[in-house]
Amino acid sequence: MNDKKLNLTMLCDYYELTMGNGYFDHGMGDKITYFDVFYRQNPDMGGFAIAAGLEQVVEYIQNLHFDDEDIEYLRGRKMFSEEFLEYLRSFKFEGDIWAVPEGTPVFPREPLMVVRAPAIQAQLIETYVLLQINHQSLIATKANRVCRAAEGRVVLEFGSRRAQGIDGAVTGARAAYIGGCAGTACALSDTRYGVPAGGTMAHSWVQMFDSEYEAFKAYCETYPTNATLLVDTYNSLKSGVPNAIRAFNEVLKPLGITKCGIRFDSGDMAYLTRRARVMLDEAGWTECKITVSNSLDERLITELMLQGAKIDSFGVGERLITAKSDPVFGGVYKLCAVEGEDGTIIPKIKISENVGKITNPGFKKVYRFFEKENGMAEADYICLADENVDDTKPLEICDPEARWKRKTLENFTAQELLVPIFKHGELVYSLPSLDEIRRRCAYEVSTLWPEVKRFDFPHQYYVDLSEKLMELKDEMLKAKR
Repeated sequence: MNDKKLNLTMLCDYYELTMGNGYFDHGMGDKITYFDVFYRQNPDMGGFAIAAGLEQVVEYIQNLHFDDEDIEYLRGRKMFSEEFLEYLRSFKFEGDIWAVPEGTPVFPREPLMVVRAPAIQAQLIETYVLLQINHQSLIATKANRVCRAAEGRVVLEFGSRRAQGIDGAVTGARAAYIGGCAGTACALSDTRYGVPAGGTMAHSWVQMFDSEYEAFKAYCETYPTNATLLVDTYNSLKSGVPNAIRAFNEVLKPLGITKCGIRFDSGDMAYLTRRARVMLDEAGWTECKITVSNSLDERLITELMLQGAKIDSFGVGERLITAKSDPVFGGVYKLCAVEGEDGTIIPKIKISENVGKITNPGFKKVYRFFEKENGMAEADYICLADENVDDTKPLEICDPEARWKRKTLENFTAQELLVPIFKHGELVYSLPSLDEIRRRCAYEVSTLWPEVKRFDFPHQYYVDLSEKLMELKDEMLKAKR
Protein backbone atom coordinates (compact mmCIF):
# COMPACT_ATOMS: atom_id res chain seq x y z
CA MET A 1 0.00 0.00 0.00
CA ASN A 2 1.29 3.47 -0.79
CA ASP A 3 1.80 4.71 2.75
CA LYS A 4 3.18 8.01 1.41
CA LYS A 5 -0.44 9.14 1.16
CA LEU A 6 -1.17 8.27 4.78
CA ASN A 7 0.04 9.69 8.06
CA LEU A 8 0.75 6.61 10.14
CA THR A 9 2.84 8.36 12.78
CA MET A 10 0.23 7.68 15.45
CA LEU A 11 0.32 3.98 14.68
CA CYS A 12 2.48 3.49 17.73
CA ASP A 13 2.12 2.09 21.22
CA TYR A 14 1.10 4.80 23.63
CA TYR A 15 4.10 4.13 25.85
CA GLU A 16 6.37 5.30 23.04
CA LEU A 17 4.78 8.74 23.44
CA THR A 18 4.90 8.76 27.25
CA MET A 19 8.52 7.61 27.22
CA GLY A 20 9.33 10.23 24.60
CA ASN A 21 7.81 12.93 26.77
CA GLY A 22 9.79 11.61 29.73
CA TYR A 23 13.05 11.59 27.77
CA PHE A 24 12.37 15.14 26.66
CA ASP A 25 11.56 16.24 30.22
CA HIS A 26 14.83 14.81 31.54
CA GLY A 27 17.03 16.13 28.76
CA MET A 28 17.55 12.69 27.19
CA GLY A 29 15.58 13.17 23.97
CA ASP A 30 18.67 13.68 21.83
CA LYS A 31 20.74 10.92 23.42
CA ILE A 32 21.91 8.59 20.66
CA THR A 33 20.59 5.05 21.04
CA TYR A 34 21.03 1.77 19.19
CA PHE A 35 18.19 -0.74 18.78
CA ASP A 36 18.26 -4.23 17.29
CA VAL A 37 15.31 -5.81 15.51
CA PHE A 38 15.47 -9.60 15.72
CA TYR A 39 13.31 -12.67 16.36
CA ARG A 40 13.83 -15.63 18.66
CA GLN A 41 12.34 -18.68 16.94
CA ASN A 42 11.64 -19.79 13.37
CA PRO A 43 7.95 -20.19 12.47
CA ASP A 44 6.66 -23.77 12.34
CA MET A 45 9.92 -24.94 13.94
CA GLY A 46 11.51 -24.51 10.53
CA GLY A 47 15.15 -24.01 9.67
CA PHE A 48 15.01 -20.34 8.68
CA ALA A 49 12.80 -17.35 7.92
CA ILE A 50 12.54 -14.86 5.04
CA ALA A 51 13.05 -11.15 5.77
CA ALA A 52 10.34 -8.90 4.31
CA GLY A 53 8.60 -5.58 4.93
CA LEU A 54 11.55 -3.19 4.55
CA GLU A 55 10.03 -1.16 1.71
CA GLN A 56 6.99 -0.25 3.81
CA VAL A 57 9.25 0.76 6.70
CA VAL A 58 11.16 3.04 4.33
CA GLU A 59 7.94 4.69 3.13
CA TYR A 60 6.80 5.16 6.71
CA ILE A 61 10.09 6.78 7.79
CA GLN A 62 9.99 9.15 4.83
CA ASN A 63 6.49 10.34 5.75
CA LEU A 64 6.94 10.45 9.51
CA HIS A 65 5.34 13.61 10.93
CA PHE A 66 2.72 14.78 13.40
CA ASP A 67 -0.35 16.54 12.00
CA ASP A 68 -2.15 19.32 13.83
CA GLU A 69 -4.87 16.78 14.67
CA ASP A 70 -2.27 14.52 16.28
CA ILE A 71 -0.93 17.38 18.40
CA GLU A 72 -4.44 18.36 19.52
CA TYR A 73 -5.25 14.78 20.44
CA LEU A 74 -2.11 14.53 22.57
CA ARG A 75 -2.80 17.90 24.18
CA GLY A 76 -6.26 16.68 25.09
CA ARG A 77 -4.80 13.73 27.01
CA LYS A 78 -3.22 16.26 29.46
CA MET A 79 -0.11 14.08 29.89
CA PHE A 80 2.37 15.86 27.66
CA SER A 81 4.22 19.12 28.15
CA GLU A 82 3.71 21.96 25.67
CA GLU A 83 7.44 21.95 25.01
CA PHE A 84 7.27 18.30 24.00
CA LEU A 85 4.25 18.93 21.77
CA GLU A 86 6.12 21.74 20.04
CA TYR A 87 9.03 19.34 19.53
CA LEU A 88 6.65 16.87 17.88
CA ARG A 89 5.23 19.56 15.61
CA SER A 90 8.57 19.73 13.74
CA PHE A 91 9.40 16.05 14.24
CA LYS A 92 11.54 14.35 11.60
CA PHE A 93 13.52 11.12 11.69
CA GLU A 94 17.20 12.02 11.50
CA GLY A 95 18.84 8.72 12.43
CA ASP A 96 20.64 5.86 10.69
CA ILE A 97 19.17 2.49 9.79
CA TRP A 98 20.85 -0.66 8.53
CA ALA A 99 18.80 -3.68 7.45
CA VAL A 100 18.93 -7.06 5.78
CA PRO A 101 17.57 -6.75 2.20
CA GLU A 102 14.11 -8.19 1.66
CA GLY A 103 14.06 -11.77 0.46
CA THR A 104 17.11 -12.79 2.48
CA PRO A 105 16.92 -15.98 4.57
CA VAL A 106 17.51 -15.06 8.21
CA PHE A 107 17.93 -16.86 11.51
CA PRO A 108 16.93 -16.39 15.15
CA ARG A 109 18.65 -13.77 17.31
CA GLU A 110 20.61 -12.07 14.52
CA PRO A 111 19.72 -8.41 13.81
CA LEU A 112 17.42 -7.96 10.82
CA MET A 113 17.60 -4.20 11.33
CA VAL A 114 19.71 -1.85 13.43
CA VAL A 115 18.43 1.64 14.29
CA ARG A 116 20.78 4.39 15.47
CA ALA A 117 18.90 7.54 16.34
CA PRO A 118 18.09 10.04 19.10
CA ALA A 119 16.12 8.28 21.83
CA ILE A 120 12.70 9.78 21.06
CA GLN A 121 13.01 9.12 17.34
CA ALA A 122 14.22 5.56 17.79
CA GLN A 123 11.46 4.80 20.28
CA LEU A 124 8.61 6.22 18.20
CA ILE A 125 9.22 4.02 15.17
CA GLU A 126 9.25 0.75 17.13
CA THR A 127 5.65 -0.33 16.62
CA TYR A 128 5.41 0.26 12.90
CA VAL A 129 8.81 -1.30 12.22
CA LEU A 130 7.81 -4.45 14.11
CA LEU A 131 4.34 -4.50 12.56
CA GLN A 132 5.69 -4.61 9.01
CA ILE A 133 8.75 -6.80 9.60
CA ASN A 134 6.85 -9.29 11.76
CA HIS A 135 3.86 -9.66 9.46
CA GLN A 136 5.54 -9.73 6.09
CA SER A 137 8.45 -11.92 7.25
CA LEU A 138 5.92 -14.38 8.68
CA ILE A 139 3.90 -14.60 5.45
CA ALA A 140 6.96 -14.69 3.19
CA THR A 141 8.33 -17.55 5.29
CA LYS A 142 5.06 -19.49 5.13
CA ALA A 143 4.78 -18.90 1.38
CA ASN A 144 8.31 -20.16 0.86
CA ARG A 145 7.49 -23.35 2.75
CA VAL A 146 4.35 -23.87 0.67
CA CYS A 147 6.17 -23.23 -2.60
CA ARG A 148 8.98 -25.62 -1.71
CA ALA A 149 6.39 -28.29 -0.94
CA ALA A 150 4.88 -27.74 -4.41
CA GLU A 151 8.19 -28.81 -5.98
CA GLY A 152 8.23 -26.22 -8.75
CA ARG A 153 4.49 -26.20 -9.45
CA VAL A 154 2.68 -22.88 -9.54
CA VAL A 155 1.35 -21.60 -6.21
CA LEU A 156 -1.17 -18.76 -6.11
CA GLU A 157 -2.16 -16.79 -3.00
CA PHE A 158 -5.96 -17.02 -2.55
CA GLY A 159 -6.43 -15.77 1.01
CA SER A 160 -7.75 -12.18 0.92
CA ARG A 161 -11.22 -12.95 2.23
CA ARG A 162 -9.84 -14.59 5.35
CA ALA A 163 -6.85 -12.36 5.98
CA GLN A 164 -6.51 -10.39 9.22
CA GLY A 165 -7.81 -7.10 7.90
CA ILE A 166 -7.10 -5.01 4.81
CA ASP A 167 -3.36 -4.66 5.22
CA GLY A 168 -3.13 -8.33 6.14
CA ALA A 169 -4.54 -9.13 2.71
CA VAL A 170 -2.69 -6.51 0.65
CA THR A 171 0.81 -6.60 2.14
CA GLY A 172 0.30 -10.30 2.85
CA ALA A 173 -0.02 -10.95 -0.87
CA ARG A 174 3.13 -8.89 -1.42
CA ALA A 175 5.02 -11.01 1.12
CA ALA A 176 3.66 -14.23 -0.37
CA TYR A 177 4.99 -13.16 -3.77
CA ILE A 178 8.42 -12.54 -2.26
CA GLY A 179 8.32 -16.01 -0.73
CA GLY A 180 7.67 -17.64 -4.10
CA CYS A 181 3.98 -17.45 -4.97
CA ALA A 182 3.38 -16.71 -8.65
CA GLY A 183 0.45 -14.37 -8.06
CA THR A 184 -2.57 -13.44 -5.98
CA ALA A 185 -6.33 -13.23 -6.11
CA CYS A 186 -6.14 -9.76 -4.51
CA ALA A 187 -6.56 -7.08 -7.18
CA LEU A 188 -5.45 -4.29 -4.82
CA SER A 189 -2.08 -5.95 -4.31
CA ASP A 190 -1.58 -5.80 -8.05
CA THR A 191 -2.49 -2.12 -8.33
CA ARG A 192 -0.42 -1.11 -5.29
CA TYR A 193 2.57 -3.42 -5.48
CA GLY A 194 2.53 -5.14 -8.84
CA VAL A 195 1.77 -8.62 -7.50
CA PRO A 196 0.23 -10.36 -10.56
CA ALA A 197 -3.50 -10.79 -9.91
CA GLY A 198 -5.68 -13.40 -11.56
CA GLY A 199 -8.80 -15.45 -11.19
CA THR A 200 -11.54 -17.22 -13.06
CA MET A 201 -14.87 -18.15 -11.47
CA ALA A 202 -16.63 -19.07 -8.24
CA HIS A 203 -19.37 -21.64 -7.70
CA SER A 204 -21.95 -18.86 -8.02
CA TRP A 205 -21.09 -18.53 -11.72
CA VAL A 206 -22.06 -22.14 -12.29
CA GLN A 207 -25.21 -21.79 -10.18
CA MET A 208 -26.37 -18.72 -12.12
CA PHE A 209 -26.96 -20.76 -15.28
CA ASP A 210 -29.64 -23.36 -15.94
CA SER A 211 -27.01 -26.05 -16.32
CA GLU A 212 -23.38 -26.66 -15.54
CA TYR A 213 -22.60 -27.15 -19.21
CA GLU A 214 -24.15 -23.78 -20.14
CA ALA A 215 -22.07 -22.08 -17.46
CA PHE A 216 -18.87 -23.65 -18.78
CA LYS A 217 -19.76 -22.92 -22.40
CA ALA A 218 -20.48 -19.25 -21.60
CA TYR A 219 -17.21 -18.84 -19.76
CA CYS A 220 -15.21 -20.39 -22.58
CA GLU A 221 -16.92 -18.04 -25.04
CA THR A 222 -16.07 -14.97 -22.95
CA TYR A 223 -12.53 -16.03 -21.96
CA PRO A 224 -11.36 -18.53 -24.57
CA THR A 225 -7.66 -18.00 -23.81
CA ASN A 226 -8.13 -18.13 -20.04
CA ALA A 227 -10.68 -20.85 -19.55
CA THR A 228 -10.22 -22.54 -16.19
CA LEU A 229 -13.47 -24.16 -15.11
CA LEU A 230 -14.52 -24.95 -11.54
CA VAL A 231 -15.78 -28.51 -11.80
CA ASP A 232 -16.92 -29.43 -8.27
CA THR A 233 -20.19 -27.47 -7.92
CA TYR A 234 -22.36 -30.59 -8.33
CA ASN A 235 -20.42 -33.78 -8.99
CA SER A 236 -16.77 -33.47 -9.98
CA LEU A 237 -16.28 -36.68 -11.98
CA LYS A 238 -19.82 -37.49 -13.11
CA SER A 239 -20.73 -34.04 -14.43
CA GLY A 240 -18.03 -31.45 -13.79
CA VAL A 241 -15.14 -32.89 -15.78
CA PRO A 242 -17.35 -34.30 -18.59
CA ASN A 243 -19.13 -30.94 -18.99
CA ALA A 244 -15.79 -29.14 -19.02
CA ILE A 245 -14.52 -31.46 -21.76
CA ARG A 246 -17.71 -30.87 -23.75
CA ALA A 247 -17.34 -27.08 -23.47
CA PHE A 248 -13.67 -27.30 -24.48
CA ASN A 249 -14.60 -29.42 -27.49
CA GLU A 250 -17.40 -27.16 -28.67
CA VAL A 251 -15.89 -23.74 -28.01
CA LEU A 252 -12.11 -23.98 -27.79
CA LYS A 253 -11.28 -26.74 -30.26
CA PRO A 254 -12.81 -24.91 -33.28
CA LEU A 255 -10.64 -21.92 -32.35
CA GLY A 256 -7.49 -24.05 -32.28
CA ILE A 257 -7.01 -23.42 -28.56
CA THR A 258 -5.47 -26.33 -26.68
CA LYS A 259 -4.51 -24.66 -23.40
CA CYS A 260 -7.18 -24.56 -20.70
CA GLY A 261 -7.75 -25.71 -17.15
CA ILE A 262 -10.04 -27.16 -14.51
CA ARG A 263 -10.09 -26.54 -10.77
CA PHE A 264 -11.15 -28.64 -7.80
CA ASP A 265 -12.13 -26.87 -4.57
CA SER A 266 -13.32 -29.87 -2.57
CA GLY A 267 -13.00 -33.61 -2.22
CA ASP A 268 -10.06 -36.00 -2.20
CA MET A 269 -7.60 -34.09 -4.33
CA ALA A 270 -5.28 -37.04 -4.92
CA TYR A 271 -8.06 -39.32 -6.18
CA LEU A 272 -9.96 -36.66 -8.11
CA THR A 273 -6.94 -35.28 -9.94
CA ARG A 274 -5.67 -38.73 -10.93
CA ARG A 275 -9.07 -39.64 -12.37
CA ALA A 276 -9.52 -36.26 -14.04
CA ARG A 277 -6.10 -36.50 -15.66
CA VAL A 278 -7.06 -39.80 -17.28
CA MET A 279 -10.39 -38.38 -18.50
CA LEU A 280 -8.79 -35.25 -19.95
CA ASP A 281 -5.98 -37.15 -21.66
CA GLU A 282 -8.37 -39.69 -23.17
CA ALA A 283 -10.42 -36.81 -24.55
CA GLY A 284 -7.31 -35.29 -26.13
CA TRP A 285 -6.93 -32.41 -23.69
CA THR A 286 -3.39 -33.26 -22.63
CA GLU A 287 -2.47 -29.59 -22.19
CA CYS A 288 -5.35 -28.92 -19.82
CA LYS A 289 -3.93 -27.92 -16.43
CA ILE A 290 -5.39 -29.05 -13.12
CA THR A 291 -5.55 -26.58 -10.24
CA VAL A 292 -6.64 -27.40 -6.69
CA SER A 293 -7.60 -25.27 -3.70
CA ASN A 294 -9.33 -25.80 -0.33
CA SER A 295 -7.45 -25.28 2.94
CA LEU A 296 -4.05 -26.24 1.58
CA ASP A 297 -0.69 -25.83 3.29
CA GLU A 298 2.79 -27.26 2.90
CA ARG A 299 1.90 -30.40 4.85
CA LEU A 300 -1.12 -31.33 2.75
CA ILE A 301 0.65 -30.44 -0.50
CA THR A 302 3.54 -32.73 0.47
CA GLU A 303 1.09 -35.57 1.14
CA LEU A 304 -0.68 -35.03 -2.17
CA MET A 305 2.62 -35.20 -4.02
CA LEU A 306 3.54 -38.43 -2.23
CA GLN A 307 0.16 -39.91 -3.21
CA GLY A 308 0.69 -39.26 -6.90
CA ALA A 309 -1.80 -36.42 -7.30
CA LYS A 310 -1.88 -34.96 -10.81
CA ILE A 311 -1.75 -31.29 -9.96
CA ASP A 312 -0.24 -28.46 -11.98
CA SER A 313 -0.93 -25.56 -9.64
CA PHE A 314 -2.22 -24.79 -6.16
CA GLY A 315 -4.43 -22.02 -4.85
CA VAL A 316 -3.51 -21.55 -1.19
CA GLY A 317 -5.67 -19.34 0.97
CA GLU A 318 -6.35 -19.01 4.66
CA ARG A 319 -3.52 -21.21 5.92
CA LEU A 320 -0.99 -19.10 4.03
CA ILE A 321 -2.30 -15.55 4.44
CA THR A 322 -2.78 -16.06 8.21
CA ALA A 323 0.18 -18.43 8.66
CA LYS A 324 -2.42 -20.48 10.52
CA SER A 325 -0.10 -23.15 11.92
CA ASP A 326 2.15 -20.59 13.64
CA PRO A 327 0.68 -17.11 13.26
CA VAL A 328 3.14 -14.97 15.29
CA PHE A 329 6.64 -14.13 14.06
CA GLY A 330 7.85 -12.85 17.41
CA GLY A 331 10.19 -10.09 16.28
CA VAL A 332 11.36 -7.68 19.00
CA TYR A 333 12.97 -4.24 19.21
CA LYS A 334 15.61 -4.05 21.93
CA LEU A 335 18.02 -1.39 23.10
CA CYS A 336 21.59 -2.64 22.70
CA ALA A 337 23.73 0.50 23.17
CA VAL A 338 23.79 4.24 23.79
CA GLU A 339 26.41 6.88 23.02
CA GLY A 340 28.19 8.88 25.66
CA GLU A 341 28.76 12.61 25.28
CA ASP A 342 32.15 11.90 23.76
CA GLY A 343 30.67 9.53 21.16
CA THR A 344 31.78 6.38 22.97
CA ILE A 345 29.41 3.48 22.38
CA ILE A 346 28.19 2.12 25.72
CA PRO A 347 26.72 -1.39 25.39
CA LYS A 348 23.41 -2.28 27.05
CA ILE A 349 21.99 -5.69 27.89
CA LYS A 350 18.60 -7.03 28.94
CA ILE A 351 18.80 -9.89 31.42
CA SER A 352 15.86 -12.20 32.00
CA GLU A 353 14.99 -15.25 34.08
CA ASN A 354 14.18 -16.69 30.66
CA VAL A 355 17.60 -17.35 29.15
CA GLY A 356 16.20 -17.01 25.63
CA LYS A 357 15.30 -13.39 26.34
CA ILE A 358 18.81 -12.27 27.26
CA THR A 359 19.96 -9.88 24.55
CA ASN A 360 23.29 -9.48 22.78
CA PRO A 361 24.81 -6.11 23.74
CA GLY A 362 26.54 -3.48 21.66
CA PHE A 363 26.46 -2.03 18.17
CA LYS A 364 26.80 -5.05 15.88
CA LYS A 365 27.01 -6.31 12.33
CA VAL A 366 26.30 -9.70 10.78
CA TYR A 367 28.33 -11.76 8.32
CA ARG A 368 27.24 -14.77 6.28
CA PHE A 369 29.94 -17.26 5.33
CA PHE A 370 29.76 -19.11 2.01
CA GLU A 371 31.85 -22.02 0.83
CA LYS A 372 33.96 -20.85 -2.12
CA GLU A 373 33.76 -24.22 -3.84
CA ASN A 374 29.97 -24.49 -4.10
CA GLY A 375 28.56 -21.15 -2.90
CA MET A 376 26.56 -22.78 -0.10
CA ALA A 377 25.94 -20.89 3.14
CA GLU A 378 27.86 -22.35 6.08
CA ALA A 379 27.09 -20.12 9.05
CA ASP A 380 26.25 -16.59 10.18
CA TYR A 381 28.48 -14.57 12.47
CA ILE A 382 27.46 -11.70 14.74
CA CYS A 383 30.26 -9.41 15.80
CA LEU A 384 30.77 -5.89 17.11
CA ALA A 385 30.67 -3.13 14.51
CA ASP A 386 34.38 -2.36 14.86
CA GLU A 387 35.36 -5.96 14.04
CA ASN A 388 36.18 -7.17 10.54
CA VAL A 389 36.40 -10.70 9.20
CA ASP A 390 39.40 -11.55 7.03
CA ASP A 391 38.15 -14.37 4.82
CA THR A 392 41.65 -15.04 3.52
CA LYS A 393 42.50 -16.64 6.87
CA PRO A 394 40.95 -19.64 8.69
CA LEU A 395 38.27 -18.73 11.22
CA GLU A 396 37.08 -20.85 14.12
CA ILE A 397 33.36 -20.66 14.86
CA CYS A 398 31.25 -22.33 17.51
CA ASP A 399 27.66 -22.85 18.65
CA PRO A 400 27.00 -20.07 21.22
CA GLU A 401 24.71 -22.41 23.17
CA ALA A 402 27.21 -25.29 23.11
CA ARG A 403 30.61 -23.65 22.85
CA TRP A 404 32.44 -26.96 22.78
CA LYS A 405 31.01 -27.50 19.29
CA ARG A 406 33.66 -25.83 17.15
CA LYS A 407 34.56 -25.76 13.49
CA THR A 408 37.35 -24.09 11.56
CA LEU A 409 36.26 -22.47 8.31
CA GLU A 410 38.69 -22.36 5.41
CA ASN A 411 38.30 -21.41 1.78
CA PHE A 412 35.21 -19.28 2.44
CA THR A 413 33.87 -15.84 1.57
CA ALA A 414 32.34 -13.45 4.07
CA GLN A 415 29.40 -11.22 3.16
CA GLU A 416 27.94 -8.51 5.39
CA LEU A 417 24.15 -8.90 5.64
CA LEU A 418 23.16 -5.49 7.01
CA VAL A 419 23.25 -2.69 4.43
CA PRO A 420 22.78 1.07 4.99
CA ILE A 421 19.19 2.23 4.47
CA PHE A 422 19.06 5.72 6.06
CA LYS A 423 21.95 8.04 6.90
CA HIS A 424 21.12 11.10 9.00
CA GLY A 425 17.49 10.62 8.07
CA GLU A 426 18.12 10.53 4.34
CA LEU A 427 17.44 7.44 2.23
CA VAL A 428 20.72 6.02 0.85
CA TYR A 429 19.33 2.69 -0.33
CA SER A 430 17.93 2.02 -3.78
CA LEU A 431 14.73 0.07 -3.25
CA PRO A 432 14.65 -2.95 -5.56
CA SER A 433 11.57 -3.91 -7.56
CA LEU A 434 9.28 -6.58 -6.18
CA ASP A 435 10.42 -9.00 -8.88
CA GLU A 436 14.05 -8.37 -7.95
CA ILE A 437 13.24 -9.14 -4.31
CA ARG A 438 11.45 -12.33 -5.33
CA ARG A 439 14.41 -13.45 -7.44
CA ARG A 440 16.78 -12.64 -4.58
CA CYS A 441 14.72 -14.80 -2.26
CA ALA A 442 14.78 -17.76 -4.65
CA TYR A 443 18.53 -17.48 -5.14
CA GLU A 444 19.43 -17.01 -1.48
CA VAL A 445 17.25 -19.95 -0.40
CA SER A 446 19.05 -22.07 -3.00
CA THR A 447 22.32 -21.45 -1.10
CA LEU A 448 20.94 -23.22 1.98
CA TRP A 449 21.67 -26.92 2.38
CA PRO A 450 18.66 -29.26 1.95
CA GLU A 451 19.07 -30.33 5.57
CA VAL A 452 18.37 -26.75 6.70
CA LYS A 453 15.25 -26.65 4.52
CA ARG A 454 13.62 -29.77 5.97
CA PHE A 455 10.13 -29.13 7.32
CA ASP A 456 10.61 -31.51 10.25
CA PHE A 457 13.62 -31.39 12.56
CA PRO A 458 15.76 -29.27 10.22
CA HIS A 459 19.50 -29.12 10.70
CA GLN A 460 20.47 -26.22 12.94
CA TYR A 461 22.14 -23.47 10.97
CA TYR A 462 24.75 -21.97 13.24
CA VAL A 463 24.70 -18.30 14.13
CA ASP A 464 27.91 -17.68 16.03
CA LEU A 465 29.00 -14.75 18.19
CA SER A 466 32.52 -13.42 17.86
CA GLU A 467 34.83 -14.02 20.78
CA LYS A 468 34.91 -10.28 21.46
CA LEU A 469 31.11 -10.08 21.56
CA MET A 470 30.83 -13.21 23.67
CA GLU A 471 33.36 -11.86 26.17
CA LEU A 472 31.48 -8.55 26.35
CA LYS A 473 28.22 -10.39 26.98
CA ASP A 474 29.78 -12.59 29.67
CA GLU A 475 31.32 -9.58 31.41
CA MET A 476 28.01 -7.70 31.44
CA LEU A 477 26.15 -10.73 32.75
CA LYS A 478 28.65 -11.14 35.58
CA ALA A 479 28.50 -7.43 36.43
CA LYS A 480 24.70 -7.54 36.75
CA ARG A 481 24.57 -10.54 39.09
